[in-house]
Amino acid sequence: QITFGSIFLGKVPVHEEVHQCAGQIYGYKGCIRDFQVNQKELFIIDEALEGRNVENCNVPICDYHPCHNGGTCTSDEENWYCECPKLYTGKLCQFATCDENPCGHGATCFPKSKRDVVCLCPYGRSGILCSDAINITQPSFSGTDVFGYTSFLAYSAIPNITSYYEFRLKFQLANHHSALQDNLIFFTGQKGQGLNGDDFLELGLHNGRVVYSYNLGSGTATIISKPLDLTLNIHVIHLGRNLQKGWLKVDDQKNKTVTSPGRLVGLNVFSQFYLGGYREYTPELLPKGPRFKNGFQGCIFNVQVRTSLNQGFKSPGTPEGHPNSGRSVGQCKDSPCSLIKCRNGGKCIETGSTVYCDCLTGWKGAFCTETVSVCEPEHDPPHLCQQGSTCVPLPNGYTCHCPLGTTGTYCEQG
Repeated sequence: QITFGSIFLGKVPVHEEVHQCAGQIYGYKGCIRDFQVNQKELFIIDEALEGRNVENCNVPICDYHPCHNGGTCTSDEENWYCECPKLYTGKLCQFATCDENPCGHGATCFPKSKRDVVCLCPYGRSGILCSDAINITQPSFSGTDVFGYTSFLAYSAIPNITSYYEFRLKFQLANHHSALQDNLIFFTGQKGQGLNGDDFLELGLHNGRVVYSYNLGSGTATIISKPLDLTLNIHVIHLGRNLQKGWLKVDDQKNKTVTSPGRLVGLNVFSQFYLGGYREYTPELLPKGPRFKNGFQGCIFNVQVRTSLNQGFKSPGTPEGHPNSGRSVGQCKDSPCSLIKCRNGGKCIETGSTVYCDCLTGWKGAFCTETVSVCEPEHDPPHLCQQGSTCVPLPNGYTCHCPLGTTGTYCEQG
């Protein structure tokens, strides 16, 4: 009940003026665990101005499972606290950094720390908050970033590839090291564990070689090229399939062929056509075969496909050449960091169109312009207030506000 600008828990004091609708007002009998007004947590005992006939709740608080978002509750006779999983804060682990999402234009918000976020930009956007529009003619992919996300483009499903298809494309590696990793170039197919019937078509790099695989439902056919000539700046791939027979030609290497096992002759896939990576990228979600561990690192361009010998090549997508969606894809040879100035020793990090400042210890914020408070989790060294207590910064140092039942400089004594 609220009266005279104050908040009362349990029962309004008898000397206060209270309008009674009917009969006697009875105080609350029971336990009150936590108290929050809007986004501010109030500690019931510590921040109370006065009270009467209040006892410590004798029901083990962890029996109520108070911690949110997978937090682990720990308690003893007098105290309790929630040990929060990564990315969550608050006494009940109820706050996540991305709750108030600052990212724009459909970007994926990812907590860089408990106070700062990184905006993983969608197709056609760049910048700290993905507010800058960019024109992409030659997509640049950044592989798998430090947060576990891949950059990718997703096009509408390619029709009429059941019996016949041909693909042509060019790519440029980000560096020689990227050629030695398991990098996915493109994929379309069904998610699953690779049992017979999981039709798919995929292309990637493994140990410096191009790997082309497909499954028509009765077993996987795979062609592996010779090692790439890493002195070449741009590599050219031409691949195709007619019923069970597939072929692959890379740069000036000889054409290689394969015939898929079993009797099935049609490729039945209905998923989108993914280029450079995969939206929900974990290798286990891709069908059995070469499970590429990373997205592609470098530029992929001039992607074209045809599904009949009697038609011309065209770009994937509806309308032609337009992806349905994408993430962290930039324009080849453009650098988002050229437009960003990180302060106080921060380093600009770019992954495709996604860009952010990696701050030195003691600094935070989009451009590393804010100091880290002594009470914040990122401060080095960390404060010594015991779990369950509240760290309060002072002009010189900090103090610890202890919960009921503890005392000491750092609330370390029962």
